[in-house]
Amino acid sequence: MREYLISAALAAAFCFLITPLIRNLSMHSGAFGELRERDIHTTITPRWGGIGMWASMAITFLIVDHLPLAGAAFGRELTGIFEAATFVMLLGALDDRFDLDALTKFAGQALAGGILLLHGVQILWLPINGIYTLPSNIGQVLTVVFVMLVINAVNFIDGLDGLATGIVAICAIAFFAFSYILAVTNGFNRAGAPSLVTAVVIGMCVGFLPFNYYPAKIFMGDSGAMLLGLLLSAAAITLTGQIDINAIAGQDSRSTLVPLLLPFTILAIPFIDLLMAITRRLRAGRSPFAADREHLHHRLLDLGCTQREAVIILYLWTAMFALPTVVAGFEPFWMALLLAAVIAGLSFLQIRASFTRSASMRSMQGMASYE
Repeated sequence: MREYLISAALAAAFCFLITPLIRNLSMHSGAFGELRERDIHTTITPRWGGIGMWASMAITFLIVDHLPLAGAAFGRELTGIFEAATFVMLLGALDDRFDLDALTKFAGQALAGGILLLHGVQILWLPINGIYTLPSNIGQVLTVVFVMLVINAVNFIDGLDGLATGIVAICAIAFFAFSYILAVTNGFNRAGAPSLVTAVVIGMCVGFLPFNYYPAKIFMGDSGAMLLGLLLSAAAITLTGQIDINAIAGQDSRSTLVPLLLPFTILAIPFIDLLMAITRRLRAGRSPFAADREHLHHRLLDLGCTQREAVIILYLWTAMFALPTVVAGFEPFWMALLLAAVIAGLSFLQIRASFTRSASMRSMQGMASYE
């Protein structure tokens, strides 16, 4: 655990130190967008935050490679993850600067999935009626589709200052907790790679959040959203698809079910937002990737929440799905339900406080207008 904490701390420190430099570089390079009608922010803000995240990850990997335990995670799979992450970061950086078309971005995301496949990062089995080993071609297709799905889910949720950064951090914490406990409790040593990747992701998000939280000084941009989505999806694949199925088969059924459910529960909010957006746009006869102002965070704002309140609520919703799933993998189910209920209660209290404040402000504004 100590070396993983060191990895997270290094990534956080480097990201915190590098991000101001990247902010200046973004402004001088024109990597910022003009204000649009659907945008929440009111000032021109540089993108390219993902470049700083990637740089902090690269430096952290160089240092951690020399640690005795965490360094053992370095191998063919982690090399593939780093190469794929570098590729999508560069693709996203180009999009942040030149606004690439959707087809080019999808093709690049699929190619990043192919890079993972070349390095052995692939979904090999699913816990269907026990353990079902996937045909190689099916596993490859599922791997690429899953990578693209997670990347775009993270991208879609990136609509408020600090929202995607915090949600990804919560997701990474859940992934890290599950993979680390799995490695320590059940002796699945191959869970070391996802543990290291998610520890570094946590650090990257923590180091970036002070500059990205409202009011944001820099956005992660597509360079950051694609990078974080790729890292989360790769961690999920190495966790669910690469663990020794013979070892898992002899464990409690939860040991096979939770790794499959975990990626979808911890990313529930981004996935729900993604599916709602696609459905909404198709029903309206528009492209599923045409931008609009009807995401979950937009709806919370329309209900009267401030940016910070909306972000906190979505953080709580993410934790409500993610953390109980991890608990359910190792503890009695009632404990997971209790944790979910507690987080749901906190979310309810925050929503009620937000609506009360909003109603009070409207009332005061109405009285001022009357006077």
